[in-house]
Amino acid sequence: MFCRTRLVCISDTHNASPDGSFKLPAGDVLIHAGDLTNQGRHDELHKTFDWISKTDFEVKIVIAGNHDITLDQTFYEESGDHHHGQHLQDAEACRKLMEQYFSITFLHHESVEVTLLKPDGPRTSFKVFGSPYSPARGTWALGYQPDEAFDLWSRIPLDADVIVTHTPPRNHCDRSRDRGLAGCEALRQALWSVRPSLAVCGYVHEGRGVKRVVWEMDSPDGNFKEEDVGYWVDPGFGNKKQCLVDLSSRSSQPLRSRNQIRKAISGTKKPTRPAEKVLDMEVRNQRSSSRAVLLTCHRRNAS
Repeated sequence: MFCRTRLVCISDTHNASPDGSFKLPAGDVLIHAGDLTNQGRHDELHKTFDWISKTDFEVKIVIAGNHDITLDQTFYEESGDHHHGQHLQDAEACRKLMEQYFSITFLHHESVEVTLLKPDGPRTSFKVFGSPYSPARGTWALGYQPDEAFDLWSRIPLDADVIVTHTPPRNHCDRSRDRGLAGCEALRQALWSVRPSLAVCGYVHEGRGVKRVVWEMDSPDGNFKEEDVGYWVDPGFGNKKQCLVDLSSRSSQPLRSRNQIRKAISGTKKPTRPAEKVLDMEVRNQRSSSRAVLLTCHRRNAS
């Protein structure tokens, strides 16, 4: 059975909150794809965790980003004074803040099984993988070097339904004014292997948008090809409109169920994922601060 599940996706709020800079629409799940703060100070994190915990979502999924520097212990021990000078933060206390907010699920390169249980909700279940890492750049936290990328993203579980990363994949919602394409190719290839229903990312402020990717499974000249990419015209560009991306079965371009996918690619060399319950999704992309959402699907609809 398919039940419409609404995910509200935000990122790079950098200390902003719904009581001032933006408003959050109603939904079942809130996803924050990192850069909660400007510099990861204890007061910044406390303020952000506080407003997230008070939102009316059954599940709140949160990852950190490169600006949340105190949440990267090794980085902060080596470079914390570059940002905070003589006013170094208690990084351990900052990290322990997360443990005080039981209503928030923090993911640090790990996955969680989500089950929505409200009687008046969709009562769906799905697996979410979340990671705060992005390609190393300057003196910012949670970065990785190019030679670490493929091993890092190979750890995404193959049965993940939703993938939340701070960095975008290469060539998808990642074009920066000063860096060109700033996304990660290793992550793009990992998405080809996993083929999640939804990938959410942030990091590149100018990259806000949506792409619908059809992965090519039968390429004779190698893997990791994309058969088709659908582009989304942003109705919120230049204003503060909340933008809805409808992936439900009632929309003109619904995501296909895993059972349909299994039938569509049976006989290929690529192992298929089991046919099981999936989301019937709507995704709201909040407008007020910069963020990017990449929507992915597995194969083109027969129609």
